Amino acid sequence: MSTLVKTKPNGFSSLRSMMEDFWNTDKFFDKTLFNGETLPAVNIKDAKGHYEVEVAAPGFNKNDFKITTENGLLTISAETSSERNEEKDNYTRREFSCSSFTRTFTLPDNVEEDAINARYRDGLLTIDLEKSGKAAISKKEVKVN
Repeated sequence: MSTLVKTKPNGFSSLRSMMEDFWNTDKFFDKTLFNGETLPAVNIKDAKGHYEVEVAAPGFNKNDFKITTENGLLTISAETSSERNEEKDNYTRREFSCSSFTRTFTLPDNVEEDAINARYRDGLLTIDLEKSGKAAISKKEVKVN
């Protein structure tokens, strides 16, 4: 089945639609281009004895990361910046960049917060969340009165 497209013979509606798409950042440009928000991709694995959180964060150093737990939340943040100056005969070139992100996750009840380990290698931050001996809270249905 073909898609139906409403058009006018004079072509002005398609020009207007194209202009609306151009100025609508959700359609034409990646939304992150204008608001500066970029979040790294995250994988979470439920392995035997631990959870493994993988954060794709190339371009950082291990000292750029800050990982905290508070009130059952795991917060991963990182910030880096670089600057390069070059001066030659009749010009000066200065380039700089900054990058940061923060991701927050709710920890399962069966995570041992004192036994969290992290490592960073080849652009991948891996956080091991050791499971505690206590069982996770089971699913419970709450009736509405």
